[in-house]
Amino acid sequence: MVMGSEVLCWLLLAAIFIVIEIISLGLTTIWFAGGAFVAAIAALCGANLVVQIILFVVVAIVLLAFTRPWAVKHLDPNTEKTNAEALVGQNAVVIEEIDNLKETGRAKINGMEWTARTAEDGVIIPEGYMAHIVDISGVKLIVEKADEDKLTEEIISNV
Repeated sequence: MVMGSEVLCWLLLAAIFIVIEIISLGLTTIWFAGGAFVAAIAALCGANLVVQIILFVVVAIVLLAFTRPWAVKHLDPNTEKTNAEALVGQNAVVIEEIDNLKETGRAKINGMEWTARTAEDGVIIPEGYMAHIVDISGVKLIVEKADEDKLTEEIISNV
């Protein structure tokens, strides 16, 4: 095969994979389009067909293995935050001192009381203080002490 036709074949293959991906939206063939594009560049640089095929396979597998999990997590339109997940990043009022070592602590946000624990053991957040929600573990808020400057009407209205 002449080098120019190899480039065209790889680009045509990449285009086919892209069209299939657009039709299916399954995050399955886009990785092979990347491999075909790299193989086309290799053909353009004069690499022989065996090297092109090896590059195609390796690049497709690497893209599939390392970027697909991230893409599925961040690009899945069917994933919606639950009410609890939506609380992460907000502030809650501590209604019972939070102390991981004593296994105590409750916080209130949006009119609901939650069991609360600090993100780091040894950190104590007294009753009446604001706590910033950094995560939710089961039915417990994982919090850190909120900055004093964050005590605004907006935060208090969420309680």
